[in-house]
Amino acid sequence: MNTQAPLSDTTDTQYHYGVMRRAIALIDAADAPQTLDALAAQMGMSAAHFQRLFSAWVGVSPKRYQQYLTLDHAKALLRARFTTLEASHAVGLSGTGRLHDLFVRWEAMSPGDFAKQGAGLEIGWGWFDTPFGQALAMGTDRGLCGLAFAAEMGETAAMDDLRGRWPDATYTEQTDRLRGWVETAFGQGRRDAAAPLTMVGAPFQIKVWEALLRLPEGHVTTYGEIAQAIGNPRAVRAVGTAVGRNPIGYLIPCHRVLRAGGALGGYRWGLPVKRAMLAFESARADCR
Repeated sequence: MNTQAPLSDTTDTQYHYGVMRRAIALIDAADAPQTLDALAAQMGMSAAHFQRLFSAWVGVSPKRYQQYLTLDHAKALLRARFTTLEASHAVGLSGTGRLHDLFVRWEAMSPGDFAKQGAGLEIGWGWFDTPFGQALAMGTDRGLCGLAFAAEMGETAAMDDLRGRWPDATYTEQTDRLRGWVETAFGQGRRDAAAPLTMVGAPFQIKVWEALLRLPEGHVTTYGEIAQAIGNPRAVRAVGTAVGRNPIGYLIPCHRVLRAGGALGGYRWGLPVKRAMLAFESARADCR
């Protein structure tokens, strides 16, 4: 199974990435499940070819993938896979998470540095193709500090969103410098490489984001469980705000937070992106 993100420069990879992006967009926008023949026809492929390509990229068939996008599946995740963050950490499940498998390390800026709103901070940025569409990556000399997805909100809004976090920072385009970190983050870098993260936020926000990093891939949680895990069970609303302010999409997996009843809730980068991320991870977890 090929789970690597299409970040190489080969013509075939770029073409296949485009096909998968269109197919996932069609599946997500449909009011009812799409047949294999209908999807293949819209991609200009035979059903057999499309099935092989889709399964190689996503890990499961188009039919199985669509099952992962339903609300019923979100509820099933809570029933069958839901594990408290504290329990996951205690039994070592975090060691099986994708972030840890990719040797991601992280550090947080001091509260004083955060309070300066980026003053004196140099941040590089660049655009990259990912399994979830165009992504804007930002990073300091210590690691990635931002990852925004533009498929739903658009490139201008994504740029404005991240730059608004640190309005007094200096920004320069540095695509080549960031490329290695982004490739590692989406599974294409060397296995011994690191995709370091620099968390730039208030202390409470960083505490919430750290808790999210302990959640294994293929598992979901709720705002209440995060509040419990950080030792502040009454801070559910504040946890929700911190989750919504996460600037490093996918890598700090705020997309794994559902409402207590199983509803997907919202997502800063667009609900279709959240649904695609959950389906993508769920499919891969079931293939292990």
